[in-house]
Amino acid sequence: MSWTFFREFLRNCQNTGAIAPSSQKLAETMVTAAGVAKARRVLELGPGTGAFTREILKTLAHDAGYLGIDVNSMFIASLRDQFPNLHFEQAEAQHFDYSSFLIDGGFDTIVSGLPWAALPESIQNALLEKIFSVLKPGGVFATFVYKGIHWMPRGQKFRRLLKRRFPRVELTPTVWENLPPAFIYVASK
Repeated sequence: MSWTFFREFLRNCQNTGAIAPSSQKLAETMVTAAGVAKARRVLELGPGTGAFTREILKTLAHDAGYLGIDVNSMFIASLRDQFPNLHFEQAEAQHFDYSSFLIDGGFDTIVSGLPWAALPESIQNALLEKIFSVLKPGGVFATFVYKGIHWMPRGQKFRRLLKRRFPRVELTPTVWENLPPAFIYVASK
């Protein structure tokens, strides 16, 4: 799985913002921080090769809904094979029509593996606007950032955008058992 990830990173590093999938420890921290166990509807943005998806599936209530969105067709094909009971769509998250998935007012939890610091500010803005619009009041949006990247200009802009859009943004401790080490922004609506 990591060779596929690395190859896709080389093909398009803006859409695949890492050289390796997230670690088991980062996936566990993400799912816990996002409150997946209590969610009725979960949206995963940028599931890639399924590092977070595996952990979401372990934690997801048996009657909860799941939707995964990724722009990469190779990742989507692999995810559909790995997780035949979950729903995946190939699309740009900021342009996808979520209307048929907005049961009971939206998603309780949105988990993101998107490479925020690699994205232009205009796409960051469009994505955060879409995320905020499909997240239920009281819902949680969780996304990880590599340690150190958050101090780079795009990382700083993303943090400011996130704090402007969401009333509460918290950080998890750094997950050192990831390549590279990362922490998670947990934003509540």
